[in-house]
Amino acid sequence: MRRICLDTNCLLMTLPSRSVYHKVWTDFLEGKLEICVSNDILLEYEEILSTHASPYIAHIVIETLTNHDNLIKVEPNWHFELIKIDPDDNKFVDCAICGQAEYIVSNDNHFKVLNEIDFPVVSLRTLQEFVKEI
Repeated sequence: MRRICLDTNCLLMTLPSRSVYHKVWTDFLEGKLEICVSNDILLEYEEILSTHASPYIAHIVIETLTNHDNLIKVEPNWHFELIKIDPDDNKFVDCAICGQAEYIVSNDNHFKVLNEIDFPVVSLRTLQEFVKEI
């Protein structure tokens, strides 16, 4: 089973049933994919979903995530601070490393710096690349 850490904007793009990226969400729901999250990531998911959809939708998505067996809860003990340009993105990096995720799935250009770092190795895929793989 694949294990990823999913950036918030990518999560938003996977939720609509008509989205070309909806397979990520359905694979998670069907137990074919594990998603690593920390409390900080869940809080960001909820905040952004509340803003872009509604507090009710945000609640449903968070409940769905947290009640699924293939959600991997991670509370990173280490903070690697690998992304300097947008330190808020580091919560995804720390979660991916500590949760042993195969990839961070993100379309955010700030994450591209990870391709230049030798250690710790953090693999990055855009949402488009990841959907092609699955």
